[in-house]
Amino acid sequence: MLEIFQYDFLLRAFAAGIIIAVIAPMIGIFLVVRRYSLLADTLAHVSLAGAAVGILTKSQPALTAMLFSVLGAFGIERLRSAKKIFGESALALFLWGGLAGAVVILGLAKGFNVNLFAYLFGSITTVSAGDLYLIAILGAVILFLISACYKEFFFISFDEELAEVSGVNTRGLNLTLLIMAAVTVSLSMRIVGVLLIGALMVIPVITAMQFHRSFKQTLFLSVFISLLSVIAGLLFSYYFDLASGGTIVLTALAIFLISLFISRKN
Repeated sequence: MLEIFQYDFLLRAFAAGIIIAVIAPMIGIFLVVRRYSLLADTLAHVSLAGAAVGILTKSQPALTAMLFSVLGAFGIERLRSAKKIFGESALALFLWGGLAGAVVILGLAKGFNVNLFAYLFGSITTVSAGDLYLIAILGAVILFLISACYKEFFFISFDEELAEVSGVNTRGLNLTLLIMAAVTVSLSMRIVGVLLIGALMVIPVITAMQFHRSFKQTLFLSVFISLLSVIAGLLFSYYFDLASGGTIVLTALAIFLISLFISRKN
């Protein structure tokens, strides 16, 4: 089994996957508590349009995807904070807009190609050294922000109105959380794919919630489940020649089903 680690591209894939596995549920738990689980899927569709622009212009799809995703996060928070429409309606607008934009741009680019397929569903063979460095740097920044603002994120997730009355900068924190989610979505394209990253941010969290622990314990447990899903999924993907993104998500779903069985027995 150890021959898998003889290949540089697999070492990069595992390193990148482990980083994503840590930061995805750490952001996802705040989204799930706020009933904002579909945010990751929305930003994924927006970043897909950005990746399509990068492919069409023969630039850097990962960077254009991140740019579009961050701009989408700004737009969602602007609409939500203005309270002109409900939060889920803002998500729907950007989800449909991102998907429609991707379809139009793909039409201009004359359809699918191998690179786009890798962004859609993930491909462990496409993680370059540059991708790994970018994931590591931005992952470290996200971990720092979550650690530094953990109490504030916890506060606004459970009672945003009380946090605002208490003097917490809720608008800035909300925007920071959305931007971190946007960056995580775009960073995860190579491993899980933009169409499946939402699952990695949400499924480990709802799995951990089945054990009814404290918020912090649930956070750590969700990270452990995410790591297990990514590592096992990448191993299955390599040895059985399966799509990495789908295999990781199916592994996470299998762990969720096991957690349901265990929680019922307890």
